[in-house]
Amino acid sequence: MNFNLHDLALLAPEDFLLGATCAILFIDLFLKPAQRAVTHWLSIIALLGAMALILADHGPAATAFNGAYIHDSIAVVLKIFILGIVAVVFVFSRRYLADRKLFIGEFYTLTLFSTLGMMLLVSAGNLVMVYLGLELFALSSYALVAIHRDSGVASEAAMKYFVLGALASGLLLYGLSMIYGATGTLDLAQIRQVGGVGVNGIAQHPTLFAFGLVFVVVGIAFKFGAAPFHMWLPDVYEGSPTAVTIFIGSAPKLAAFGMAYRLLDSGLGTLAPHWSQMLAALAALSLIIGNVVAIAQTNIKRMLAYSTISHMGFLLLGLLNATPAGYAAAMFYAICYAIMTTAAFGVILLLARAGFEAEMIDDFKGLNQRSPWYAFMMLLAMFSLAGVPPLWGFFAKLLVLKSAIDAGFLWLAIIAIIMAIVGCFYYLRVVKVMYFDAPADKSALALPQDLPLRWVLSINGVALLVLGVMWGPLIGWCYRAFGLAG
Repeated sequence: MNFNLHDLALLAPEDFLLGATCAILFIDLFLKPAQRAVTHWLSIIALLGAMALILADHGPAATAFNGAYIHDSIAVVLKIFILGIVAVVFVFSRRYLADRKLFIGEFYTLTLFSTLGMMLLVSAGNLVMVYLGLELFALSSYALVAIHRDSGVASEAAMKYFVLGALASGLLLYGLSMIYGATGTLDLAQIRQVGGVGVNGIAQHPTLFAFGLVFVVVGIAFKFGAAPFHMWLPDVYEGSPTAVTIFIGSAPKLAAFGMAYRLLDSGLGTLAPHWSQMLAALAALSLIIGNVVAIAQTNIKRMLAYSTISHMGFLLLGLLNATPAGYAAAMFYAICYAIMTTAAFGVILLLARAGFEAEMIDDFKGLNQRSPWYAFMMLLAMFSLAGVPPLWGFFAKLLVLKSAIDAGFLWLAIIAIIMAIVGCFYYLRVVKVMYFDAPADKSALALPQDLPLRWVLSINGVALLVLGVMWGPLIGWCYRAFGLAG
């Protein structure tokens, strides 16, 4: 593979983040536990530095390493939000980790390596880069889930995540190998061209190509956490330390969207009529299973896990449209969901303290009596997740529903609307507990004096309201990323 300095320059954000992560890993070796804040702030600076490099690059779309890496507006938008959300996760998690003696360098370096994998994934231009980015992200995530080594629940969740994740990665790799065998190329753009018309206008191995598509869709569905490939999600959300859960539940959904777009549109766009039907079935199952099972949950992390499954169903509504407008709506929904779930888990982290996890819905009883402001933040997160106007989540749902209807999936849009109404029940239950129930243990509502957490959480929550009113610029940005008028 030939490359030059221009190729390395295109990867400047990834180069910087990799160098910074290695430097942080080395510096952390010499820090005492009392100096761990240095690792914390250096990690945030690394993320912001990578984000600044992305924002400073206003060049046109380009490729590097013979098309293996793609720099375009889609990658820029996704990377900016991935980096920003991970930085917010670090701010939210500091006190939680310190209370549980998990305030260690491994948490930060593993998260940064996982973030690097996500950045490579959304810029993948060939099958090797897709798998490289996916595995760098996944292997780091497995270790993060098991970072609390003294917790049997966390170890069990990590084992389930690892085993099922390895199975899904194997299925995806099997599908990618079939596609390579059918087309003779690893480049996604060439796969789209050859897969549609074949060599010299003659289709080559259409059955093998179709089988490869099925395995690829299965791998994508697992990374999204879409039903029926959702088995790992509730256990990982519940068993992981909440600081890890907030990471797994937010930024990786943006990376999963990027992977789905690169594989399905850039590589397998000629098979859109086939994979759209598969995504429609996955979306219907995710919407029904996620919303119905969430009603029975008493653990709020597990409830949010099933909520995630239902939201991935909504995200798939945009993807199955297989047009730039549909992809833009799906990207907008992925960004919205990541920020909504970060706010919800941020309140859980705010209430948690040493010896108390704030994982049960009943732990939120009477929160309004102790802190009306943070009860309001949780209300905004719950109502936005439910799709209550005028919050951001309502308009995100509206756009993907329109995309599904435009694609001819009216029946699926009807199912989504019905399931959204069903989902309001378990979101409203959290609000009811906060505002109308008396606290069982008043000490459980004591809030920490963590000013960075409280300020950033407040900004995150208020953003759900502000972007619900002023969502035009962001959706315009998403439209322009796909070549549409914003």
